[in-house]
Amino acid sequence: MSTVAALSPVIRLNPADNVVIARAELPAGTALPGEGITTRDAIPAGHKVSTAAIRAGEPVRRYNQIIGFATEDIGPGEHVHVQNLGLHAFERDYAFGADAHPTAFVPEEERATFQGFVRPDGRVGTRNYIGVLTSVNCSATVARMIAQTAERELLPHFPNVDGVVALTHGTGCGMAGSGEGYDILQRTLWGYARNPNFAGVLMVGLGCEVNQIDFLLDAYGVTPGPLFQVMKIQDSGGTRTTAQAGVAMIREMLPHADKARRTTVSASGLVVGLQCGGSDGYSGVTANPALGHAADLLVRQGGTAILSETPEVYGAEHLLTRRAVSRAVGEKLVDRIRWWEEYTERQGGEMNNNPSPGNKKGGLTTILEKSLGAVAKGGTTNLVEVYKYAEQVNAKGFVFMDTPGYDPVSATGQIAGGANLVCFTTGRGSVSGFKPAPCLKLSTNTEMYRRLSEDMDIDCGPIITGAADIEEMGRRIFRLMLDTASGKPTKSEALGFGDNEFVPWQLGAVM
Repeated sequence: MSTVAALSPVIRLNPADNVVIARAELPAGTALPGEGITTRDAIPAGHKVSTAAIRAGEPVRRYNQIIGFATEDIGPGEHVHVQNLGLHAFERDYAFGADAHPTAFVPEEERATFQGFVRPDGRVGTRNYIGVLTSVNCSATVARMIAQTAERELLPHFPNVDGVVALTHGTGCGMAGSGEGYDILQRTLWGYARNPNFAGVLMVGLGCEVNQIDFLLDAYGVTPGPLFQVMKIQDSGGTRTTAQAGVAMIREMLPHADKARRTTVSASGLVVGLQCGGSDGYSGVTANPALGHAADLLVRQGGTAILSETPEVYGAEHLLTRRAVSRAVGEKLVDRIRWWEEYTERQGGEMNNNPSPGNKKGGLTTILEKSLGAVAKGGTTNLVEVYKYAEQVNAKGFVFMDTPGYDPVSATGQIAGGANLVCFTTGRGSVSGFKPAPCLKLSTNTEMYRRLSEDMDIDCGPIITGAADIEEMGRRIFRLMLDTASGKPTKSEALGFGDNEFVPWQLGAVM
């Protein structure tokens, strides 16, 4: 970032924009050097100020992209936000593959490395957990009893195991035994069971639920073994005896899991879920593009980066279709966008119900503006594949997974798809973690980083002041990805997050 830009009270993202972003809170009457205007209103930090007259109905541009349309005449120097900026449909050029270009891969012998757990199928774990999964909410309490007892009484004897975690959920019965909702739940559970951050898994059911464990095993051709066991409360004699039997099964797994050792592996073994939550006006300026640069570095190393949150790329999907390696891949993304439009209409909502109140307080006005910033997390490399929720991610490179924008549901889908690390940008401040995958929190601004310092791993705020640029911060994020994958605890891990953020996407009627 240039010295002039660093000294300016505002951030201009593109010469064609008719708004700029307040670097800090600006009182009315603040002169904006280089823009030739003076603020007419007080402009909160991270919010937009117009740099030209914008007539009612004319587009407002940020990133040289339309973020909405003026709902009234806006004069130069005025605060641009919900009071004068709205949204209506307009055509976008998907231009499938127009911006796709060859990726400059780092030669294999020169690639970065980390210390990971190589599993029998060749995939690499960044953590070494044992998981207790539930087929239905009815078995949640028993699963927690098993995990808590095993952690308290058994885990101290097995130092190479990171933990025994119960991942429970609120569904599994009172649902249709076929269809989209059922398929999603089964994909999610099996995806977690085979995530490389789990050395072993115990699956606990009640016995009479719709989501039968036996159906799951049949669907995926799974046979229980030393590191994958199943049990049902109704067949095991009730709560206490099931919990005791479950602890005994974990006791048998732990010596096997404890034999795992970290070895040097290529960065190509990283599968990183890209998340954002509690976004603000700085998200698309600092943390998101910095994470995007880190994602580019990861892809060049042969790794995989998963962008998700379909409602939060809405209006910016054309930037992704232009990077698609084929028309077929681009059309997969457009199909998911159309599904969401129909889904929200059936529910009596609209796509612009997002941003949230907190997003708006932080300076984001429309879903288009939020989405354009969110897409920046995906960097600049080709979009090589599009996946449904919780599908196994087998492609290397930059991919997209269809998920809701709700962070725990989205991250759950990514981890079910194989993510062994999550990077999470936030501007308002978000506290969460996602066992078994470690989660790095990237702050968009220094003020929030200082206020929530126990929860944030990296402060991307120096980009605002010019003390760092996007590429420098991206390199720092990538280095921390490798350190974290090698075992360095994240802030959320140190605080014990991750047991409560397993939230499969629930679709369909509750019956």
